Amino acid sequence: MKKRLPKISLLILISIFLLSFLGPSLFFDSVNNFNAKEILLPPSFLHPFGTDRLGRDLLHRVLEGGRLSLAIGVGSSLIASFLGLMIGVSAGFFGKIVDKSIVILIDFFLTFPTFFLLLALVSYVEASSFALIIIISITGWMSMARLIRSESFSIAQKPFIKILKISNVNSFKIIIKYFTPLLAPIFFISFTFGVSGAILAESGLSFLGVGIMPPQVSWGSILAEGKEVLDVAWWVSFFPGLMIFLITFSLIKLSDFMQSIFNQNEAIS
Repeated sequence: MKKRLPKISLLILISIFLLSFLGPSLFFDSVNNFNAKEILLPPSFLHPFGTDRLGRDLLHRVLEGGRLSLAIGVGSSLIASFLGLMIGVSAGFFGKIVDKSIVILIDFFLTFPTFFLLLALVSYVEASSFALIIIISITGWMSMARLIRSESFSIAQKPFIKILKISNVNSFKIIIKYFTPLLAPIFFISFTFGVSGAILAESGLSFLGVGIMPPQVSWGSILAEGKEVLDVAWWVSFFPGLMIFLITFSLIKLSDFMQSIFNQNEAIS
């Protein structure tokens, strides 16, 4: 049964991205402006998301935090997906000792719980958006590499690939021209999953106080601030948490749709 395009999820994704990257420009004051008269105000017409313990408008901070969280999510997932693609294709195409070496490397990384590996790496560098992108991508390429490796093996066994190898066609040309188009669906599915995973990883690190640090703001850092006033101001943690849930849920629904299309095309072929 063919799945329908998750239009609501797609609309949510587009809306959150647009609001996060364009919304903060609608505010005239700084995201870190302190207002002693508006501390912990509940959601209202003037402050739709309420205010935090320093009187800062939470809607402004959630939109500003979304810009950074989404940039980290997309950036790290893009790097991790390309790493996984290159490593997986190399294992499947060249095989033998190259494949064995890559399998050992993947297994080595997978022996460490991903989040604890993140914590260990973050402890050695000064937390910043660029550093988090690199660190999260380093810990997120293994699943992609395993999927690509498995698919690359089956592609490498196709008759036309064997003929090209016998004809001494350049390996790089074979990979770019013939492997890449066939692996594109897996790449995009893994990429969408990776974005949500990277956003959750950044949020978790920032929540623990080892991720994004002030004056920068992310969804995770807002959550961390909200836990201290959760009993008197639920909205401080609720709205950034809601954004993380919406973006993650929507990306999973979109990935599920892409997976169903890919499986259907595989069945037809």
